[in-house]
Amino acid sequence: MQKVTRSLSVEEARDARKWYVVDAEGLVLGRLATRIAHVLRGKHNPAFTPHVDCGDFVVVTNASKVVLTGNKLQGKKYYRHSGFPGGITETTAGRLLETRPEMVIEKAVVGMLPPGRLGRRLALKLKIYAGEEHPHVAQAPEQLPA
Repeated sequence: MQKVTRSLSVEEARDARKWYVVDAEGLVLGRLATRIAHVLRGKHNPAFTPHVDCGDFVVVTNASKVVLTGNKLQGKKYYRHSGFPGGITETTAGRLLETRPEMVIEKAVVGMLPPGRLGRRLALKLKIYAGEEHPHVAQAPEQLPA
């Protein structure tokens, strides 16, 4: 008779959550977003479980100084809709980076998270700031490892 082995599922360890800070100055948007999504999801954790929120918090500073390669400043478009007929609005990445730089990083990272309840919950652990200062000093965030 074969021995039955069971996989143990990790419960949420809210007390063990860490806070990481990332300086986005001079970093490429896509590569930065993958690193952040990896940590938010908890894949760096040895006890990673796909259906459990076991990731850490990430604070991004200097979001306005992130780099987009190629022709993405003029070519990449972001769309939103008001819900009314003909209410679609188109914005280029360059314009959005000038007006709301936090939104560029947020859209890139949230697009890499799983859809549904878990992804929305993971996205709440992402804190983005256009400047160098952030209000999360009390959490003692450490530098995100490369």
